Amino acid sequence: MKTFSIEAIYTWYRNTIRNPKYRWWIILGSLLYLISPLDISPDFLPVVGWIDDGVIATLLVAEVSQILLDRLKVKGSKDSETDATTASPSSGTDTVDVNAVSID
Repeated sequence: MKTFSIEAIYTWYRNTIRNPKYRWWIILGSLLYLISPLDISPDFLPVVGWIDDGVIATLLVAEVSQILLDRLKVKGSKDSETDATTASPSSGTDTVDVNAVSID
């Protein structure tokens, strides 16, 4: 029998939002959950009612921003590859190729 864990839900959310087929459904569902009065813990309870909304909002913003950053990195690397292949050595510019790796 599978056990229920917060880590399993987080992994499912992250993998599903990164799948282009389901991305907009997860974003829309998260936004609807945030504005819906029906929550795991109702919003009329001070602090406790806002925790679940805060967690969902944080997950949504973190994952969407990571997707956008990944797209910018891919686009930036494609642009730099195009610039490197079209630039000629006699143009007077020095090109330094750096293979940077982000540390997470």
